[in-house]
Amino acid sequence: MDRLASTSALNLARSLYEAGIRDEPVLKAVANTPRERFLDAALGHKAYENTALPIGQGQTISQPYIVARMTEILLQCQPQKVLEIGTGSGYQAAILAQLVPQLCTVERIKSLQIQARQRLKKLDLHNIAFKYGDGWQGWPSKGPYDAIMVTAAAASVPNALIEQLTDGGVLVIPVGETSQQLLKVTRKGNQYVSEAIEIVRFVPLINGELA
Repeated sequence: MDRLASTSALNLARSLYEAGIRDEPVLKAVANTPRERFLDAALGHKAYENTALPIGQGQTISQPYIVARMTEILLQCQPQKVLEIGTGSGYQAAILAQLVPQLCTVERIKSLQIQARQRLKKLDLHNIAFKYGDGWQGWPSKGPYDAIMVTAAAASVPNALIEQLTDGGVLVIPVGETSQQLLKVTRKGNQYVSEAIEIVRFVPLINGELA
């Protein structure tokens, strides 16, 4: 990361602290991650604004605040193995991979998955397993997971995902259609305790795969 980008990333981390993000490892990961590498060159000048931006295929790179907020919630259970649904640009995966020992990530749009994989390899993040497939189904063969993060809004909590949680595991997911809530769902044996975190806005979680 060049000096200008490094300064911009550090300033972004400081602004997230001011917005209420208090987890120091999360803020350090944001400061260490060159967000412009996850965008088309034409949008590079907006990389360190606290806003969502388009990445093609009707998808977006999430607002840095919500990336940090979801990450800090997920880290509360001290996960060793994490599943991400919706690799997208790869930015959220880059943050997570710096903070957890093992990350598995699923993307339903092939072109986005290929780009994200290349970007993350260039950043020397090698604790990530990639899958091209339907995020609604999770990745059962790699599970169970201590935590699962979903980066698109589901109409309801997918049963296939909560079933892949370990006991005590946490699912962080935006849920809703016209109005969306960020939920933290904790597995306690065969029961699931849901906690509403805040109002959010995400692209919808869609079934199936797209080349």
